[in-house]
Amino acid sequence: MLNIYIDADACPVKDEVYRVADRYQLKVFVVSNQYLKIPNNNNVKLIVVTDYFDAADDWIVDQLEKNDLVITGDILLADRCIKKNARVLGLKGIEFTEDSIGSAVANRELMQNLRHMGEMRGGPSPLQKQDRSKFLDTLDQIIQSIRRNYPK
Repeated sequence: MLNIYIDADACPVKDEVYRVADRYQLKVFVVSNQYLKIPNNNNVKLIVVTDYFDAADDWIVDQLEKNDLVITGDILLADRCIKKNARVLGLKGIEFTEDSIGSAVANRELMQNLRHMGEMRGGPSPLQKQDRSKFLDTLDQIIQSIRRNYPK
């Protein structure tokens, strides 16, 4: 069965995931280092992990089954999830795949080095309206693809 895992601490698209998951009656695990407000819905469960580094990531990876879906902006978590045959959707609506994750990891390291050397500042640009729209479209496409190719 398809489950959705949200790397939730800095996720700006949680509400979008809740709406789509509710439409498909999918279970959503909201994984965080702190208590968050979640919908009063039996299919949405908050998982609060310890505050050690990567605790949320480790919990998500430990729970994953083939073709579960992970929502994250964390490239290294995306890489770990893909290696467990999960589908991974980035916060701006771009799916990470086996073909794209290597260059995403390399780009992350490059940007981190440039920031460390003072050549660059800041992080990713804020989420725009078109990013949310693309996220919703891609989320729906992934769920339909998984359901079509791996029925219960």
